[in-house]
Amino acid sequence: MFPTVSHFIEYLFGIQVPMPFNTFGLLVACAFVAGYWAFTKELQRKEALGILHPVKKTILTGLAPQPAELFYNGIFGFLIGYKLVYALLNYKLFVSDAQTVLLSLKGNLLGGLFFAALFAYWDYSEKNKAKLPQPKKVDIIEHPYELMGNMIVWAAVWGFLGAKIFDNLEHWDTFVKDPIGGLLSFSGLTFYGGLICGGAAVLYIARKNGIKLLHMLDVGGPGMMLAYSVGRIGCHLSGDGDWGIVNLNPKPFGWLPDWLWAYTYPNNVAMEGVPIPGCSGRFCFELPQPVYPTPIYEVIICFILFLILWKIRHQIKLPGMMFGIYLMMNGLERFFIELIRVNSKYHVAGISFTQAELISSLLFICGLLVVVFSVRKKDKHANY
Repeated sequence: MFPTVSHFIEYLFGIQVPMPFNTFGLLVACAFVAGYWAFTKELQRKEALGILHPVKKTILTGLAPQPAELFYNGIFGFLIGYKLVYALLNYKLFVSDAQTVLLSLKGNLLGGLFFAALFAYWDYSEKNKAKLPQPKKVDIIEHPYELMGNMIVWAAVWGFLGAKIFDNLEHWDTFVKDPIGGLLSFSGLTFYGGLICGGAAVLYIARKNGIKLLHMLDVGGPGMMLAYSVGRIGCHLSGDGDWGIVNLNPKPFGWLPDWLWAYTYPNNVAMEGVPIPGCSGRFCFELPQPVYPTPIYEVIICFILFLILWKIRHQIKLPGMMFGIYLMMNGLERFFIELIRVNSKYHVAGISFTQAELISSLLFICGLLVVVFSVRKKDKHANY
C-alpha cells in the first residue's frame, strides 16, 4: 500500500523523497479533474446541439479597488501564509502528519501577515491597472461550460462536508467518542453523502445560470461515474478501510493476481490490523486475514459503466433519461458490492441492512421512476 506519495515514489524508483501529500487526497483531486473533463465535454456538446444556451450578462468594469475585496484577499492570504510558513519551518512534522498541521490552530503569525499584505497588494495593483476614469457596463457572453470552475469548487466543499456527515452518521458510536476528530479527519468519507451534497451545490449554481434541472442532471451522469471510478483508486492504494469481508476462499483462476482476489492491505492508512514485523513509523499495520479488495472492483466496474454511458449519450434524446440510467447503474453496482463489503449494519423490524444498501436501493428506484417519467412525458419535453 501507498499511504503517501512518498511511499509510491520509493516503490517505483527506490528513493525516499519526503513529500506532504497522501495518496488518497491526490486521487480525490484526480477524480475532480476527471469529472471536470467529462462535465465540460457534455456541456459543450449540448450547447452545440442547441439544448443549452449561452447567457448574456452585464458587468461593471473599471472600478477602483474595493476595501471589501482587499480585506477578503488579505484574510485569504493570511490563512495561506499562516499555515504555509509554519509547514515549511516544521517540514518533518508536516511530512509525517500533514493533517494535524493543517487542521490545528498552530501557524506562523509573521508568515500570515506577510502573505496577507502580499495578497491585498496584488489585488490592489491588478484592480488599479484596470481602473477607468468612469466605470462602464459591459455585456459579456458566458457559455455553460465556463461555469465549471465555480461548480467544481462548490462541489468539492459541499461534497466533503456531506461525505463527512454521512460517514459520522453511519459510524455514530465512533463519532460520539471523538466528535472533533471525526469531523476534522480526512479519512472516513461516505460517497453518497458527497454525491447528494456536492450534487445539490452544482444544481443550485446551474439553476441560477439558466440551466434546467434535467439537462444538468443528464450532464452529470457520465462524469460522476468516471469521478467515482478514479476516486476509488485512492481508496485501494491508500487502504482507507473501504475493503471487503474476509476472503479465505481459494483463488478461482491461476492468472488472477493474489491482490485482486484477497489482500491484507499492508501499510494501510486506516492503521487497522496487526503490526508488520520490522516496520517502523505510522503506517505499519496489515490485516490479519485477507479480504476482498472491493475498491479495485468498483474502479473496474464503474469505469466500464462510464464507458457505456459515454457511448450511449449520443442516442439518448429525452431529458432526464441519462440521469435515470446512471442512478440505476450506480444503485445496482453499489448494492451488490455491499454484499462482500465491511459496513455498519442497521436493524429495523428484523431486517438487517447497511446505509449504502438502503441508499443504493432508493437510488435504483428513483432512477427507474426518472426513466419512466422521461418516457411518459416525452411529448411535453420535446422542446424542453
